[in-house]
Amino acid sequence: MSAEAKPPLLSYSRAAFEALVVGFGGKPFHANIVRDSVLTKSLFDYEQMTALPKNVRARLAAEAPVFAGREVTRSSARDETTKLLIEFPRTNDKDATVETVHMPSLYSNPDAAEGDQEKGATLCVSTQVGCPVGCPFCASGQLGLSRNLEAHEILEQYVRGAALGKLGRSVVMGMGEPLLNYKNLSVALGVVHDEMGMGARKITVSTVGFPDRLRKLAPLRPRFQLAISLHSPDQDQRDVLVPAMKGVPIDDILAAGDDWFEKTGREITYEYVLLGRENDTEGHARRLGEKLRGRRCTVNLIPFNPVRESPFRRPDTADVDLFRGALERARVVATVRWSRGVESDAACGQLRIQKLENR
Repeated sequence: MSAEAKPPLLSYSRAAFEALVVGFGGKPFHANIVRDSVLTKSLFDYEQMTALPKNVRARLAAEAPVFAGREVTRSSARDETTKLLIEFPRTNDKDATVETVHMPSLYSNPDAAEGDQEKGATLCVSTQVGCPVGCPFCASGQLGLSRNLEAHEILEQYVRGAALGKLGRSVVMGMGEPLLNYKNLSVALGVVHDEMGMGARKITVSTVGFPDRLRKLAPLRPRFQLAISLHSPDQDQRDVLVPAMKGVPIDDILAAGDDWFEKTGREITYEYVLLGRENDTEGHARRLGEKLRGRRCTVNLIPFNPVRESPFRRPDTADVDLFRGALERARVVATVRWSRGVESDAACGQLRIQKLENR
């Protein structure tokens, strides 16, 4: 944040914001009105908050902008997926743009009974500007890591996302590695839970593993579901596909997942991006099934979302079906998540790369 920039509303704790409003001549309940207006009603113009005294509205508008960032680009697809490119204040003159994606009914199940359907959209949230993990199939990591997002910058994505349509779920699997910015993420999720009303079962945090970090977090029973990006059952191949985890044994990651389930009682989801003719063979599926057999988990198969900057290809539908079938024969629960918004450059990181190329 530059020296001239005013701290945004979303950067204040409830107590600190209440003190600010009282200092502007308002009452404590006025602070609650403002936060409720922004966090649950998607009302971002102080002038429209007519329950506030006029002088308080004026001071807030001058001293506490709602957001720190600005919307640079909005990209929409035929399936109503909307991606936002948000630019936050630069640090050391480095780019600070991130992406967040609003996906209507991503988890809806057409076979579910009426009333059991997921209500609301799924929001995919970023935690870092860029990514240090460096997966070669992912656009986010192609330019490396610029910085961690602040807690209020993570929260801003939720608030902007909710303005696009009611949120039913959130997946923290946008740009960045969440466990490397966990302190700020946990602050943001605290507001999402307590003031925006999204329960722990509706939030999934995706990580590439980090067994030591997972073992430290598990006893705290953090309020989210855990997903671990695996991408291969074979150590040599995973070392290539997830460079930041090179040399970290897959078995150690799975053991940390078992520990997570034991401490929290919540099953792990193992994410597996299917890369055509790379890691999508029936042999890969059999070896993955052998590793996961008997574990309380689900495998989320994600057919690769084409990325202009990547040499990988999308798998054939028949190969996806064969892979899933092999896992099910191993008695491993498997789901398939076909990417949304493909024609709107929905693969994470693509809008940011385009912006940097066009500067």
